[in-house]
Amino acid sequence: MRAVNRRRFLQLAGGSVAATMLSDSIARALAIPANRATGTLEDVEHIVVLMQENRSFDHYFGVMRGVRGFGDPHPVTLPSGNPVWYQADGSTVVLPFRPDVGNLALTFIEDLDHSWDGTHEMFNSGNWDKWIPAKTATTMAHMQRADLPFHYALADAFTVCDGYHCSMLGPTDPNRYYMWTGWDGNDGRGGGPVIANDEIGYSWQTYPELLQAAGISWKIYQDAGDGLDAAGAWGWTSDPYIGNYGDNSLLYFLQYQHASSSSPLYVGARTGTDVNSSGGFFDILAADVAGGQLPSVSWIVAPEAYTEHPAWPAGYGAWYTAGVLNALTSNPEVWSKTALLITFDENDGFFDHVVGPYPNVGTLAGQSTVPLDNELFDGVAGTAGGSDGVVGPYGSGVRVPLLVVSPWSAGGWVCSETFDHTSLIRFIEERFGVSEPNLTPWRRAVFGDLTSAFDFRRASDAVPALPSTTAYKPTGAGSPTYYPAPPASGSVPVQEPGVRPSRRLGYRVHVAFDADPETLNLALENHGRLGVQLQARSLTVAGAPYSYTIGAGDEIAVALPNPGAYDLSLHGPNGFFRHFAGSRATLLEVEVHSDHDAGLLRLRLTGGGHRRPPVVVNVADAYGGDRQIELDGAGEITIDTRRSGGWYDLALTTPSDASFSYQLAGRIESDAQLTSDPQLGGS
Repeated sequence: MRAVNRRRFLQLAGGSVAATMLSDSIARALAIPANRATGTLEDVEHIVVLMQENRSFDHYFGVMRGVRGFGDPHPVTLPSGNPVWYQADGSTVVLPFRPDVGNLALTFIEDLDHSWDGTHEMFNSGNWDKWIPAKTATTMAHMQRADLPFHYALADAFTVCDGYHCSMLGPTDPNRYYMWTGWDGNDGRGGGPVIANDEIGYSWQTYPELLQAAGISWKIYQDAGDGLDAAGAWGWTSDPYIGNYGDNSLLYFLQYQHASSSSPLYVGARTGTDVNSSGGFFDILAADVAGGQLPSVSWIVAPEAYTEHPAWPAGYGAWYTAGVLNALTSNPEVWSKTALLITFDENDGFFDHVVGPYPNVGTLAGQSTVPLDNELFDGVAGTAGGSDGVVGPYGSGVRVPLLVVSPWSAGGWVCSETFDHTSLIRFIEERFGVSEPNLTPWRRAVFGDLTSAFDFRRASDAVPALPSTTAYKPTGAGSPTYYPAPPASGSVPVQEPGVRPSRRLGYRVHVAFDADPETLNLALENHGRLGVQLQARSLTVAGAPYSYTIGAGDEIAVALPNPGAYDLSLHGPNGFFRHFAGSRATLLEVEVHSDHDAGLLRLRLTGGGHRRPPVVVNVADAYGGDRQIELDGAGEITIDTRRSGGWYDLALTTPSDASFSYQLAGRIESDAQLTSDPQLGGS
């Protein structure tokens, strides 16, 4: 390990610069170089997960530079024909808006519906168009950098993941069960399935039990409040500034409730700090870090007021998160081997524009090359007295933020691989070799293991100017709930300009398309090492939207009915987009070839010739000069994506058929320096 500059560290830890200009916690974290003994995942010796509450990705980071936010050039189209931003309830249309209030960081914005039924109402069989009827107009409220300076600073200093989803279309506890057990008891055993915050008592196996059996140390860091109730009742205390808000969902499992005080389950999950007796939230965590006793795997659970759960403000959560970082970075030797993962259990009811991956189960149309076992809830909860709900897919849920804070993720990166809460387990699996059998085949195919968010060969320890969270430390009992009113007329928010460095991903998706008078034919091929879910959306093709899950190395042949005048779009991970439109068998054939090693995209076009008149093709290139070519047989277009951070976006049209359009966008994962999509920042 590279030697730590102790003088610099002490200056940052206690000097006036840290107190006046920098966030002490982030500055310390960035000042400590990584343990790179092997240059692999093995260098991570401590994984710490801080899961906060109820914020969507767009709600927090939709205007952030270099992430897939409000500047998305290819948002899905709603059944209304409008882009996804134009959410409606009857004639009332509301676009994303920043509430008209001064200090949003300390504003108690209202809590919204986040139930199973309400979220599936929004989902609307994949149409994603009932946000306002299900959640009210407040769903479209969002924040920006000035409102979240600490959150944005963390993202700019380390790595933000803009393809991370909560695991299911529902509330807190079931989503946390995915983090701690891999599912919600989907097979009907042990008291499952669970779709609500019933907290009745469950008995399927949890991941900490598997870690325990494998000899991997683990612990839950929390505050005891008025005492950790053996039943794990929601809200262990009426005082929101102590306890753990019932968010340690392990305590809804009988094996933890019945554990003796000497049991590893009791010691790991039912002990905590005692702030009531003049203790501090981070006393145990800081002591373990100082003494070199931080477990291999830890989870941190905040008191209610600090969870960021509406109406509790984001600023309180920033203060708490800074305290976590202060504790973890207090021992440079420990931090140099630690990865902190900060995420949110679900979105509350706040809007996000990216339709989460979902399997073609129940009445949802599509195909899958991987099994879909245990991914459909049949409408009946598993435990007597539990909450039943509408039939539908478990997930995935809505996008939520994930910040990867570690010496191996510094540098202001974005990672756009598709993840969910089971990815937290997958990361621990990869590092410590303890497999979780509850993860379904569909989850393992579609969601990654988080390793792509790190670079274990190198790291940055530059220290930027960062904000303090001192002003966010709670000093009172709260304030009245704020109910924002959308503006009379709105517009799509503008994202911050510029790009950020982007992690290289394992996606290699190929789509071939042709139309004949009866069918629209798609050949969906996955040449990558990651599974993908593609969504086919259309206002003209019957049965849409369609969900296609293609495992690594698999392919699907699709034949959809041709309505005569067709308009079909495909959306996939990391901005992958295809759009096909026409009114008859096309005069122009397009073959697409991706050369990922060279960073090149090659299009072979065929039209005209063989006693047919030449075909004029207009090529609109979002990252280069537009052009016009005349085909009298075959021609080729080559795009060098290394000039645009790996990105391409081409639209082909022809005067010979005004209805024809062939558009393709995405990224070539070459060895060149890759960035976020330049179009996100308006470039």
